Amino acid sequence: MRTVSILGALLLFACSGAQKPAAGDDTRSRAQAVVAAPDRAPEDRALDGGRKPAETLEFLHLQPGMKVAELGAGAGYTTELMARSVAPEGVVYAQNPDLFIQRFLKTRWPDRLSRPAMKNVVRVDREFGDPLPPEAKGLDLVLINVIYHDTTYMDVDRDKMNKAVFDALKPGGAYVVIDSSAKPGTGTADAKTLHRIDEQAVRAEVERAGFKLQAGSDFLRNPEDARDWDSSPAAAASAGRRGQSDRFALRFVKPG
Repeated sequence: MRTVSILGALLLFACSGAQKPAAGDDTRSRAQAVVAAPDRAPEDRALDGGRKPAETLEFLHLQPGMKVAELGAGAGYTTELMARSVAPEGVVYAQNPDLFIQRFLKTRWPDRLSRPAMKNVVRVDREFGDPLPPEAKGLDLVLINVIYHDTTYMDVDRDKMNKAVFDALKPGGAYVVIDSSAKPGTGTADAKTLHRIDEQAVRAEVERAGFKLQAGSDFLRNPEDARDWDSSPAAAASAGRRGQSDRFALRFVKPG
């Protein structure tokens, strides 16, 4: 009787849904583990409060083994988080245009790429109009994080850029755009001066490439932001406002 009781208890334990974490809980815990990695740089941790990296990774739905890309990777804060998330077998194509490299990243980008956590990152020096190399095909996700607005005053053919992203993704793959929001109806008018863009303008352009909006999230929203100040990193830091701009997060998918 005791043996039967034990077997019954084991069966109940194995079948109990309460003992198995939900998919969302698993994604959240993995994102938190990536952010908590002890070898992350102190300068990255100092930005976490405004960048909300765990929430960002959760929104990206990254899994080990994925092939992903980041457009406008900059100095690689988010790139490194993505690389850790898809390791050890995954790959991150990290794109920067020559203007970024020459003005801001001559030493910062190579220094970032030398870190062990970046070993699965492919450096991509290409312009936004044709941002990904030929081998970057069948991607699971492409991210452009607080950079889309910059492409509007850099004279980038954004239709061509978005179509290139569409072609690089596998069916069902995601294109995630995060940026600082401008006032509704302003389109791209505030992109160069305030480093902001109208959310609806972004949506219209991305959907024109064939994407469908799958989800949005408010984890970076700030209803107290009047959206009338320069949200660029240097200007925001000088004003004591870095990480405080109202930002939208949109997840588009390639139908398939």
